[in-house]
Amino acid sequence: MTGSIWLPPGASSETLPGVPKQRPAPSWAEPDPIDELAERLDEFVAAAVHPDEIAALLESDGMSDDQIRERYGVKNSFALAEELYDRVARRFPEPDGPVHDPWQVGLLGCLLRGVVFALPGFGYVLGEPLLAGHPESFGLPAGTLPLLSGALVGWTWNQGLAHRAYSWLGLGDKPAARHSLLVGAPLGALLGAGVALAVAGTAHPVAVAFAAGQSCYLGAATVLLVMGRERALLATLLPMTAGAVVAMVHEIPDAARLVLLLGSLLAVTTLALLEVRPDGVAFKGRGELRDQPQRTRRQKTKMAPRRTSSLPFALFGLSSGALVLYAALGDILAGKTHSAAAAPAAVALTLSMGPAEWLLYRFRSGSLTGLRNTRTPKAFWRTTGQTLTLCLTAYLAALSALTLLATTLWPHTPGINGVSLTALLLLGMVLWTGLLLQSFGAVLAAAATCCAAAVAQTLALLTHTAGPHWIALFVNGTAALVQAALICALLSRVTAHR
Repeated sequence: MTGSIWLPPGASSETLPGVPKQRPAPSWAEPDPIDELAERLDEFVAAAVHPDEIAALLESDGMSDDQIRERYGVKNSFALAEELYDRVARRFPEPDGPVHDPWQVGLLGCLLRGVVFALPGFGYVLGEPLLAGHPESFGLPAGTLPLLSGALVGWTWNQGLAHRAYSWLGLGDKPAARHSLLVGAPLGALLGAGVALAVAGTAHPVAVAFAAGQSCYLGAATVLLVMGRERALLATLLPMTAGAVVAMVHEIPDAARLVLLLGSLLAVTTLALLEVRPDGVAFKGRGELRDQPQRTRRQKTKMAPRRTSSLPFALFGLSSGALVLYAALGDILAGKTHSAAAAPAAVALTLSMGPAEWLLYRFRSGSLTGLRNTRTPKAFWRTTGQTLTLCLTAYLAALSALTLLATTLWPHTPGINGVSLTALLLLGMVLWTGLLLQSFGAVLAAAATCCAAAVAQTLALLTHTAGPHWIALFVNGTAALVQAALICALLSRVTAHR
């Protein structure tokens, strides 16, 4: 078979013997029955992704193996399905009408949530004169430690509580979600106030009271956010925000500050209670409410979410909150006298959570489009990587712009240097990639990375290994690289995007 072609004596080597052409089928010959069947089922066979789909169709049409052997000359329906699959080219028609995309959300709603996250920070502007006193450890202003400890407890508890309530909502059991919020929010407020009291003791009663109000607000705001009442929460925060803006320009009496703070807290708490009150506790006076019959006892849901499933989300809230606090207090920990230096970083990070949420939805939408339009795993990974790079770059650009804007507009605040800005951007990358891992179900990996980063930064600050900004730069950079590697390993699997 590997030798040269034999030529008869006297034949020229430049010419080859004529290859006989294939004889056409005679006119009396019948067409191939498999070709006829492939032509009849062309549309279905072309869209099939596996021969078993075709075999199922053949069996549903009532074709037995005996009939298939007699008519088509193959062993059974599976052999016939493989023949059809091989003879018809793959064609995947696009669905009729617009393609359903569950990840399409409006930008305005996400930006509203970011604003709602940031506005409570103005409460500290109003409460600053009420917390006057001698500086605490690490040069922190008076009353800072009980406030920070209460905030960390609140973030931890309410992250886990929100996950549990969302789990109930995902199961379609809204009453159970409301009940978990009704029970869990007050418990979280009591726990945060108790921790603040244990940290401060009797030395700072005003700070303890402020921390207790802070814990109550965190619980009530969690209720409203989970139940989709962002606009109502925004309305309750606007008077307090307006008063804080005025206080930044002109001095206002302490009594007015206290009224604004308590008024906003009372409004938020009242709305939260109305949102999660039991169905049987309705305000009477309207006939359609008064005359309704009592609801029968609902059967307990069997698929109750496990309480331990909310623990990783609580740990992520604790660790990410600690990293944000270190970023906000970096200048104070470095020994600078500007207490307002903490404000721009905190405001920028909280405001950036709005664009971050929208970009997470955009990435999920882009990955869904990649699943629909690509044909090979390599092409899908390339498309997904481009979408991920674009979304992450857009978030970091938004965070940079918000940081520079907050630094410029906030009074009595020094400019931010390159090391601080880089550390802040790396922290933003850690938070965004952590939320991305959560959205794909890899919350344990995100929580473990952020917890390790928070512990490492705490130990480095306590041992004075380096300056706070350099420590943040190294820790946040390492955590960002770890989570980037986790994302590459996770998102390279097509099944992770279902």
